[in-house]
Amino acid sequence: MEYKFTKYNFQSEVLESDVPVLVDFWATWCGPCRMIAPVIEEIATEFDGKYKVGKINVDEEMELAVQYKVEVIPTLMVFKDGKLYKKAVGAMDKSEILRLFV
Repeated sequence: MEYKFTKYNFQSEVLESDVPVLVDFWATWCGPCRMIAPVIEEIATEFDGKYKVGKINVDEEMELAVQYKVEVIPTLMVFKDGKLYKKAVGAMDKSEILRLFV
């Protein structure tokens, strides 16, 4: 299942999550974001329960983008135990994205 994270649910869904969370900062007009979207969806489905996977639209959630210093999209972040664990910028393949969890 792919989540939509917002300033209203970020605390409960990401920071208080019992499992690692992959957050994809993206925008509808971003070509590389659209390129990795199917991969993000695939990871969300394949690892449902083991990881939580979701997106933050930077145009709708500018506050979160600024808070986490997102300057380039796509930016992928993995949160573990309420803290930012790893961050990567740009389009990546599935294996590169999955390496963010380890």
